[in-house]
Amino acid sequence: MRRFLTLAALLAPVPAFAHGAGDHVHGVVAGLMHPVGGLDHVLAMVAVGLWAGLMGGRALLALPALFLGGMALGGALGMAGMALPMVEGGILASVIILGALVASSARLSLGLALPVVAAFGLLHGNAHGLELAAGNGALGYAAGFLVATAALHGLGVLGALRLSALPVRIAGGAMAAAMVLAILV
Repeated sequence: MRRFLTLAALLAPVPAFAHGAGDHVHGVVAGLMHPVGGLDHVLAMVAVGLWAGLMGGRALLALPALFLGGMALGGALGMAGMALPMVEGGILASVIILGALVASSARLSLGLALPVVAAFGLLHGNAHGLELAAGNGALGYAAGFLVATAALHGLGVLGALRLSALPVRIAGGAMAAAMVLAILV
């Protein structure tokens, strides 16, 4: 885990793939499309669902819910013009770390797992929110990116519940590796 955290920290200044100028951001449709428009977002959000599915029990709903809560708060902060530090690097790190947690089938206590996913949700939401000034269809955009994120979490949970642990763990490792490769290429 230390190696993954070190690698993630070294990669912090690299921009995330789904973020650009905010000119394209308008309402629900843009919000629905944004999370699926970047490899970093798709992988992180599916990984949250996979990890929740592997952990089972209360984590099944709690991990996705806390990610969504963090995302809503981060989005509101971004729409208010407040950029969190290291958002782009944190998003990339989220994919690598979440992928590693899935790959290792980590069984953290909810007291440790929930703040991790909430923090990653906060970063992803902040990136989304920074692309839109409050008022320009902000509510629809936020609703859209939250619904799309919940759907990606649901795909991950469904995959973890339907497949045996080995393919899910392989998928987690592939997610982390894909992000590292995408950064290096």
